[in-house]
Amino acid sequence: MVEVVRVPGWERFGWLRQGFSTRSGGVSTVYGGEDLNLGLTKDDDAESVRENRRRFVEAVTGAGLPMVAVRQVHGIVVQKVSRPEEGGVDADGLVTAVPKLALGIQVADCVPVLLADTRLRVVSALHAGWRGTVAGIVERGIALMQRDFGSKPEDLIGAVGPSIGSCCYAVGDEVRGSFDGAFGYAADLFEERGGEMFLDLAEANRRQMVAAGLKEDAVAILGECTGCGRFEDGSRKYFSHRIEHGVTGRAMGVIAVAGE
Repeated sequence: MVEVVRVPGWERFGWLRQGFSTRSGGVSTVYGGEDLNLGLTKDDDAESVRENRRRFVEAVTGAGLPMVAVRQVHGIVVQKVSRPEEGGVDADGLVTAVPKLALGIQVADCVPVLLADTRLRVVSALHAGWRGTVAGIVERGIALMQRDFGSKPEDLIGAVGPSIGSCCYAVGDEVRGSFDGAFGYAADLFEERGGEMFLDLAEANRRQMVAAGLKEDAVAILGECTGCGRFEDGSRKYFSHRIEHGVTGRAMGVIAVAGE
């Protein structure tokens, strides 16, 4: 069965559909089981991925809605979309106010960020790797919502989905130096253990949302680590590029406005 990890409390918005995927409920077999791989990777069969995407979007939205997915460029490109795009969009984030059009971003350790304007019913999905985080992709997405739709930060809610946690995300001097140069609070995002530096990428994106004007209590961090998260039977719950040495599938964060 397809499992959807939903943002706690967001169910009170009856017009909003959202969720993050795990590995369960798919038809892909190349990564060790019947996995819900949602990325068009070189290893998997495209038809299997399309079936997985159909299953997940239906599980998230309760309907067979069309989805626009990103083909990540690992930068801060955020696109406004108004219709389905065959093959996806070259971007790291998407924004729409079109009802019944799902937005999807792929991850396999990076941070999936979902945003929703609870007044104007504008939604956004953003892919925030460490480079995108340093470059301010969350702030870029919020700025686009403000400029093109008239969103106000105080009306926004945001969520940081499952991503690699500071328990598993050891980084080097390049990453530390980039964060030090970008954020005055960078020291709060790192912890040194056993001679290595570990980065809290989820917290970095939470802070960006708050810095952009979202209320503290309007931002949720789901908290599960894609590196070490497990199902009850001990099997891996998420795809992890780092832990699985690059041979892995892709999860998704999906968000949509349900209807008029």
